[in-house]
Amino acid sequence: MSQIAGAAAAALASLQADDVDFLRGLPKAELHAHLNGSIPIDTILQLAQQYSPSIAQSPSNPPSSQDKTVTEVIECLKSGVYLNEIADFFTLFPAIYELTSTPQAIQIVTNAVLRSFLEDDDTKSPQCTYLELRTTPRETSHMTREEYLETVLVEIEQYPASQAALIVSVDRRMTERCLEECIDLAIKFKNSGRRVVGIDVCGDPRKGDMQIFTRHILRAKEAGLGLTVHIAEVCDPYDTYNVC
Repeated sequence: MSQIAGAAAAALASLQADDVDFLRGLPKAELHAHLNGSIPIDTILQLAQQYSPSIAQSPSNPPSSQDKTVTEVIECLKSGVYLNEIADFFTLFPAIYELTSTPQAIQIVTNAVLRSFLEDDDTKSPQCTYLELRTTPRETSHMTREEYLETVLVEIEQYPASQAALIVSVDRRMTERCLEECIDLAIKFKNSGRRVVGIDVCGDPRKGDMQIFTRHILRAKEAGLGLTVHIAEVCDPYDTYNVC
């Protein structure tokens, strides 16, 4: 299972039981939950146990580096995950992206994330009463970006508008074609009455042409979409480590 560690564990340990109950019972809004970063560990394990590499492995056709990464993370998950540093978290993403490369997998994880935030658990208090789920539309060999967003929206719209909505994320490293497609899809879904409420700009702050991004973001704002922006996500402007 996942473990609370470091400063978060120390802060939790400093609270009395009635303090914890009070905080859990407060109505809360989560306005920027990352879909792939919020998947319950047991759901990741479920997908991992069903995973099989798309290319058969043999002595003449060894596993790819991506397959190796997935296998290593699966084994790590089975023995428990301890996220003490931000780097510990980001090492999971290559496997998570591989495990969620189909509409069926996206449906499973979206449903699990929504339930984990919005439905009562053993404490009888949901994590929040309103959730804006944020995700970047991905295109794989199994789905288009539009199919990705449609799958996520179908799950979000199982809940009332007062409980759940979607933010469409765009990455600074995207080509203009991909950026334009994502913004077009967000506007299209919103204009058709679907539960899209905003655009998120994420990714390495040293990448991308902001003049191009500004032009497309203005289109989104003119369509009535809100905007959230990731900034200052690297400590050193010359650091090659990317934590988008």
